[in-house]
Amino acid sequence: MKKIVFLLIISTFIISCKTESKPEVEENSQIVKIKETPVVALAEFDTKASEYVNKEVEVKGIVDHVCKHGGKKILLVTDDGDVHINSDERFDESLMGSEIAVKGIVVEERIDESYCLKMDEDNIKSHSEGVSNKEQFEAKKKHVQQYRDQMKANNVDHISLYSLKYVSHIEAK
Repeated sequence: MKKIVFLLIISTFIISCKTESKPEVEENSQIVKIKETPVVALAEFDTKASEYVNKEVEVKGIVDHVCKHGGKKILLVTDDGDVHINSDERFDESLMGSEIAVKGIVVEERIDESYCLKMDEDNIKSHSEGVSNKEQFEAKKKHVQQYRDQMKANNVDHISLYSLKYVSHIEAK
């Protein structure tokens, strides 16, 4: 009987030692679980982003572009992928060329037929009001058709475009 109890204790100890635990910090005599942000490689961002919609992730890359028309968008790139990052605040133009790690919330924009119809309407209106010229009108028309062709080729009713809503960044190491 002592041998069985001893084996049960050892088994319990071994099992409990192999159980993974999440990091915890004691704060004011309360245990607080620390949320770890998953890191997604830019090469895999478009294929994995659907798993993280409305959740925070971290990506690393080089700032290839800071939007000149307001500074609230950047393009982060690597040799294998890219992601657009949008912010409520302006990005400093000195970030251009810097390698950074960005935390952000994954945002999905769905392009479907109703979206394409709205783009067509806006394009026609813009052109008829003289806001866009014939070249811009034709380019927009071609762009909308590319969305339709892509949906048809992939036999899907929508295309998902993913970006990040900026939370924070640090220089990458």
